[in-house]
Amino acid sequence: MFTGLVEEKGQLVSLRRGADSARLKIKAGLIMDDMQVGDSIAVNGVCLTVNTYDVGAFTADVMAETLAKTNLGALQSGDRVNLERALRLGDRLGGHLVSGHIDGVGTIVRMEKQDIATLITIAAPPEVMHYIIKKGSVAVDGTSLTVVDHNDDSFRVSLIPHTAHSTVLGQKKSGDQVNLEGDMIGKYVERWMGVAGRKENESENTVRHGVTADLLAEHGFI
Repeated sequence: MFTGLVEEKGQLVSLRRGADSARLKIKAGLIMDDMQVGDSIAVNGVCLTVNTYDVGAFTADVMAETLAKTNLGALQSGDRVNLERALRLGDRLGGHLVSGHIDGVGTIVRMEKQDIATLITIAAPPEVMHYIIKKGSVAVDGTSLTVVDHNDDSFRVSLIPHTAHSTVLGQKKSGDQVNLEGDMIGKYVERWMGVAGRKENESENTVRHGVTADLLAEHGFI
């Protein structure tokens, strides 16, 4: 589990492809502290497992599914990547809950400056847009961001100068692809509502109507 607060920008040293997989070697600094084999590291928002490490670099294996559904397979030696170590219990949760399991790949269609902010418009597939709401959270290449607004097939986020400088997003341009992960809490709420709705039809003795205002009020939520 991660927070979407990128700790540093690493650099891809090499990407060695196998028949249906690849091994990444990434140069890093801060996140190397206390690193162990088996640790989880978010690389551009993708949860990977440390396979080996030495002074200033680590390797991680990437399976075929991950190569097909993220932007990791398009990386080239020298490219910068966002890096974050796994969340520890007791840490401050400054971003939002990020699993490191990518929902889809989006494409940057516009970048514009607005005073100190950088506004980025990202075209995204339906499986991502399904979880996009105004003022909601989204992870873009592993960076926790707030949705400014959206339409049917794209959304816009805003970078403060610190985020633009400290993550790879500040170096992106129109046409670049980014890994996207929707808000985990929204997914669980959707799943629960779907199960609740089905139970209404499965039992004549149990009447369930999903999440309603009356249900929330009955249990003290509103």
